[in-house]
Amino acid sequence: MTGQRRPEVMLITGAASGIGAAIARLAVQKAYRVAIADIAFDAARKLASELGDNALPIDLDICSPQMWRQALDATRQHFGGLDILVNNAGIAHPGLTADVPLEMHEQTLKVNALGPMLGAMTVIPHFKAQGSGHVVTVCSMTSFLTLPGLVSYAASKHALRAMHFGIALEERASPIDFTIVHPGATETPMLELEAEKNVTAAFARAAASPDAIAAIILKAIKARKVEVCIPSARGRVVKAIGANPRRLFDVVQKNQEIGAKALADRKASL
Repeated sequence: MTGQRRPEVMLITGAASGIGAAIARLAVQKAYRVAIADIAFDAARKLASELGDNALPIDLDICSPQMWRQALDATRQHFGGLDILVNNAGIAHPGLTADVPLEMHEQTLKVNALGPMLGAMTVIPHFKAQGSGHVVTVCSMTSFLTLPGLVSYAASKHALRAMHFGIALEERASPIDFTIVHPGATETPMLELEAEKNVTAAFARAAASPDAIAAIILKAIKARKVEVCIPSARGRVVKAIGANPRRLFDVVQKNQEIGAKALADRKASL
């Protein structure tokens, strides 16, 4: 029909598994067309095949400017445009800081902070040219505080939040919307790594499912929310703890004790 608006197009990074895959599945159900971008391209192709014609697999290393340009071009060519970038991809190398090799700390900081920045810088000119667009950053509750065993990960998420809002401030006169979302512990392969390395504080509270996180993210995108914490009530508490070092030491100690018992129960049940 003439004048009919095309369905919105979403490019999701790290979309072959975990939260990214859950977002992709739900987005296709809600009639978005979705570019499933991941460095694990075979897994991206498998998921896209399951989701049908409204899903496109994209091979993307988010630390490569060239691959970002290729991802944008492929998405626009296949779907006729791009409306929403979901910067979701991230990595973690859990363990005590001294036990994690320097190159792994460097990779964490590069992938989790600079990778999404490259993505935003790639799509912003396209969004400005078309007069609309939405940059969505999947960050973490650790962007407000740090945890033993996740030091470089938390540092990267602090940097990611600063990057997201810094760019949003620079582009505040543009037609682009910016949303950042902070999930807490989520049942993903990353959480399994944290279990292997005994990052006990990560298990102080029950983990959410990727599907539950994806549903909140899709609602935040539709509502053009500025910042969302998951769960929302914990967000206010975590921000306050992170801003008070004395309280941070006390709370983390308690959470490690609670988490150690929960993690022991988790391992015993496997």
